[in-house]
Amino acid sequence: METKKKTPIRSKVVKSTGKKPPPNAGKGRTKGTPNKTTALLKDAILLAAQNAGNKVGKKDGIVSYLEQQAQSNPTAFMSLLGKVLPMTISGDPDNPLKVVTTVELVAPSVKRKA
Repeated sequence: METKKKTPIRSKVVKSTGKKPPPNAGKGRTKGTPNKTTALLKDAILLAAQNAGNKVGKKDGIVSYLEQQAQSNPTAFMSLLGKVLPMTISGDPDNPLKVVTTVELVAPSVKRKA
C-alpha cells in the first residue's frame, strides 16, 4: 500500500516593520465579500443596460434592453440565462434539499412452455 506525502500547509507571513500591524493584516477578504473592482464593473454594466433599455423601450430600463437582446441575440441571451438560473434556484438553508435514490430489484420473469 502506497502512502501519499502530505504537503505542508503554508501560511502568509507579515514582516515586522517595527510598528504594530493592523488586527486583520494578512487575512485578505472574508469569504463572500465581493472584490471592489468586480462590484464597480457590475454596477457599471447594470447602469449601461438600464440606459440602453430606456433608449430602446422608453421604459422598464434593463428589462426592455434584455427583451431586445433576447430577440436579436438569442444565443448570447440563453447563455446569460443559463448563468443566472442556478443562482435563482436554491433550497432553504434551514431546510436543505434532500436527494433520495431508490433502487428496486425485480426478479426476472420465467416463461414456461405449455
